[in-house]
Amino acid sequence: MQKTTVLLAEDDFDFGSILKQYLEIHNFAVTWAKDGKEALDIFMLEANNNTPFGICVFDVMMPKMDGFTLAEKIINNSPETPFVFLTAKKMKEDKIKGLKLGADDYIVKPFEADILVLRLKNILKRTQKIIHQSKNNSSYNIGAYVFNPVNYQLIFNNTTQRLTEKEAQLIAYFFENKNQMVKRDHLLNAVWGTDDFFSGRSMDVFISRLRKYFKEDNNISIESARGVGLTFKIKE
Repeated sequence: MQKTTVLLAEDDFDFGSILKQYLEIHNFAVTWAKDGKEALDIFMLEANNNTPFGICVFDVMMPKMDGFTLAEKIINNSPETPFVFLTAKKMKEDKIKGLKLGADDYIVKPFEADILVLRLKNILKRTQKIIHQSKNNSSYNIGAYVFNPVNYQLIFNNTTQRLTEKEAQLIAYFFENKNQMVKRDHLLNAVWGTDDFFSGRSMDVFISRLRKYFKEDNNISIESARGVGLTFKIKE
């Protein structure tokens, strides 16, 4: 079985060492960077060699480059790469900032290493499910758009919008359930893996993005029923 490659960015040597060893015991192949700049250099080198990481784990507070800045730079290069933040901070604003960036999870220190392993496996399982469901039809029409979930692209005329992994998952789920009400908690659990307050805030941000992406086609809308759910409407 091929190991999933993980880029771990953690400046605490003892903690980073423990996480690396624990992840490797659970069949992950881990590259460990001691600061944000080193992590970005490693990521770009692997991306340029067409060997992108399967998932990234970033500490928020690091020297040379913090985890949020690092994530933003990686999203600009490879928006489809899933990532998780580790932080000692418990501030609500920090968690919301991380989720708005598109983080797949946000884990507050201290935590047990097996919690990280479980979260990573769940994220990868959801990601692989979307890819697997899309392999038989690598692209399909959504109104005037062409959606390619495998390559994380939404195409309108000759313009291509690169999608993050989370955006692609959300569009795929909406399209599978088009023209029917989807309850918020069902949507959150399917795409975010949890229906807590912070994930709900993150989802609202992503819904706003999708509305902008689909604005060129008046036959497509995302309608909200406050406190109940959402409907991805496509007029035939």
